[in-house]
Amino acid sequence: MIFDKFHEECGVAGVYGDKDAANLVYLSLYSLQHRGQEGAGICSTDRHNFYLHKSLGLVADIFSNSILKDLKGDIAIGHNRYSTTGANNISNTQPIFAEINKGKIALVHNGNIVNASQIKKELVDSGSIFMSTTDSEIIIHLIARNSKKSLIEAIIDSLSILKGAFSLIFMTENSMIGVRDPMGVRPLVLGKIRGGYILASETVALDLVEAEFIREVEPGELVIIDDDGIKSLKPFEKVEPKPCIFEYIYFARPDSIIFGKYVYDIRKEFGKRLAVENPVDADIVIPVPDSGVVATLGYSEISKIPYEHGLIRNHYVGRTFIEPSQSIRHFGVKIKLNPVPSIIRGKRVVVVDDSIVRGTTSRKIVKMLREAGAKEVHMRISSPPTKFPCFYGIDTPTRKELIASTHTIEEIKKYITADSLGYLSLKGMYECVKNLPFCDACFTGNYPTMYGDGESENKC
Repeated sequence: MIFDKFHEECGVAGVYGDKDAANLVYLSLYSLQHRGQEGAGICSTDRHNFYLHKSLGLVADIFSNSILKDLKGDIAIGHNRYSTTGANNISNTQPIFAEINKGKIALVHNGNIVNASQIKKELVDSGSIFMSTTDSEIIIHLIARNSKKSLIEAIIDSLSILKGAFSLIFMTENSMIGVRDPMGVRPLVLGKIRGGYILASETVALDLVEAEFIREVEPGELVIIDDDGIKSLKPFEKVEPKPCIFEYIYFARPDSIIFGKYVYDIRKEFGKRLAVENPVDADIVIPVPDSGVVATLGYSEISKIPYEHGLIRNHYVGRTFIEPSQSIRHFGVKIKLNPVPSIIRGKRVVVVDDSIVRGTTSRKIVKMLREAGAKEVHMRISSPPTKFPCFYGIDTPTRKELIASTHTIEEIKKYITADSLGYLSLKGMYECVKNLPFCDACFTGNYPTMYGDGESENKC
């Protein structure tokens, strides 16, 4: 079953200088579970040996007390995976560990290397042997083959070749290294935890383990954490930052600080602006939970339309389940969402969601609300129409599958059978984020880097 959403990319975390490093990384991954649910892993070191455990599934199902006890040492890194390149199998689960000519090294990666196919072909032609199909393994090969004697210089040299998005955490026997690509597409934050330090995709990971948020790792920055403290380098060519706007729209948790602002505050502003741009006479406004909740609060505040929980989400949908026969209508949506008829019946309903991708889920939600007795259903979307696929670490459909790329708003309204449909404008979205630069390629097609070399073939 496919839910009609962009899928989260990945979550990364690392702890340096704490005897409970693996446990703290486990908790961090638990708080970052929304960023990837296909698999997870943790690698630790006691400054000599490396210990690794990874598997498919959710964090809480993969790690037990006995497994965490075997992940020894005061340095550990971890990863939650949602596949954007490479199949969903154990060989593609991270962390990736290797013993190379520069010592033992492990890495975790959030993002997508858009020139990966070209680089991998060159590496294979020159004799490299790959154990996975993920683009992250390319980074290890580049570092191993680099002529620089210093590991840091080899990392900088290797990453300079890459195009695309990467937030990376490396682990060596005596250090932890965090890197963010020059555009800063994916988030990475730095915190202080007891006697050590923590790196993670979002600040919610720091909150759970009671770490102090220091700052975000800056676009194009490399931070080295070892027994001497933190060293910051800016080794890459400076470009205009292009953080991913979808972190605010959907991916990040609302209680995280991303790109300098609380996600909650930005989402609420999106909802407020949506109400200004797309007013409607209605009796109630309801969210598509959970990602539409905060924007709906903003919409309700400005429109003065009462907020209600008209759709209830089942939070316990596992990775696999047996689907019934076609006799159960809308099963793919009903397994996750169910309307409350006593709230819906006889009402003119505004339903707020963060995006429309294929349109299939929106269509089923509208039908469910009508069957629950809604008098009218007005769909409001707290982002602009999604017309283009993402190549920077989000699993998106092909362009021809994105309904807004081939249909007008009026045509989409008819397809989803809503009484009206309104999107947040691109101008309105940017005014909500104070007109800061973002990667908005999924709305505009203006990709901040070239994405050729074959990666685009299965997207367009």
